[in-house]
Amino acid sequence: MTFELTKEYLDHILRLIENQDSATLKAEMEGMYPADVTGILYEIESDGARYLINQLETKVGAEILAALDADERTDFLKTFTSEEIARYVNLFDSDDAVDLLNEQPIRVREEVIALLEDREQARFILDLLHYDDDVAGGLMQKELVKANVNWNMNQCIEELRLQAEDVERVYAVYVVDDHDRLLGLLSLKKIVLAHKNTKVESIYDKGIIYVETYRPAEEIAELMQRYDLDAIPVVNVQGRLLGRITIDDVVDVITEQASSDTLAMAGITGDVEEDDTVWEQTKARLPWLLVGMMGGILAAKFIGFFEGDLKVVPAMAAFIPIIGSTGGNVGIQTSSIILQSLADKSGLDTGVWQRLVRMFGVAFINGIIISIIVFGFNLLIGNELQLAIVVSSALLSVVFLASFMGTVTPLMLNKLGINPAVASGPFITTANDLIGYGVYFGLAHILLGL
Repeated sequence: MTFELTKEYLDHILRLIENQDSATLKAEMEGMYPADVTGILYEIESDGARYLINQLETKVGAEILAALDADERTDFLKTFTSEEIARYVNLFDSDDAVDLLNEQPIRVREEVIALLEDREQARFILDLLHYDDDVAGGLMQKELVKANVNWNMNQCIEELRLQAEDVERVYAVYVVDDHDRLLGLLSLKKIVLAHKNTKVESIYDKGIIYVETYRPAEEIAELMQRYDLDAIPVVNVQGRLLGRITIDDVVDVITEQASSDTLAMAGITGDVEEDDTVWEQTKARLPWLLVGMMGGILAAKFIGFFEGDLKVVPAMAAFIPIIGSTGGNVGIQTSSIILQSLADKSGLDTGVWQRLVRMFGVAFINGIIISIIVFGFNLLIGNELQLAIVVSSALLSVVFLASFMGTVTPLMLNKLGINPAVASGPFITTANDLIGYGVYFGLAHILLGL
């Protein structure tokens, strides 16, 4: 049954913590998934959260600390000693340990590494600390299972038993030569089915996808999605096997990238969250709000040029919001589809002209339907036929132009190396407002003879 954190249950846990009822608290936490306990920790003050995590088994506590958001974890661990942190880090995978230690002051980081009981773990951490977070070297973990190409199955199984003790999930066995250079992959199924004297070199798969330590995180995520990989090995420039990246680390990259694109599409710069300070949120939102404001001022000034036309045909003013909102919505819809194809590489074989032809087809159908509905509405409420034609024609033109802008702008920004997600926010909306109003009043001048 799925756990649901209610206010009543949270109040119950808080009372147990306040009364320091250790026995009941342990009973409540027994059998609960670490992810559910993490959800409770997010709702508790630091002192209470520390008391709660101290009641759990060290292994469970380590899983919870590894899963905590970086900012939350940094604040949470401020009350912990280096010895207490080391107790949990001993049970971390090396990549998670490096993430946690990079969040700590240098003194705490060095003390924790010195206190680690597993010296191989400490060596793994030191190896990984010099890599940037957003490249393969910073994402990989050192724990893996490998086999020498010259072993037979008896040797292979004995070695794998020893190696697998320190590896939480074994997806496959990597095959290396005497110099630790990556040669291929050996599936667990083949190991189970092979005769005990069968050589590794005769059954392993030579075709293997790998990445170098300097490859960017986005490229790794795209590779693992494309080839449906659970893990991908990491090598250095000499081809030596250094570690592996597992799917859970790549999911974090994909989630962060999607979150960043969503914020950019909404006109928010940087990595900002709801619980950030007022000033941080203001800095993230204000730039594009100013862009939108300037666009609004330009649009108001633009409409002012046609004040005389509005005096002659006041009914035209009622349709200004429809022209602006339709252009903005169509532009955002179109650019969102282009962004999706750029993100998952699904449109690499599609040229600009093919995209434009498809876009004009969709725009024609949508524009005709919208124009007919608005045309009928105008006649229904008793507006003049000429005004109905102007509004419907303007909407059809706006749908075409907004679709064109929504297609071309992200593609141009992508070519220039600029995040195309920014094209789907206030920029597209503001540009389409100005274009839409120009088309609307231009057609009114032509068709109404103003």
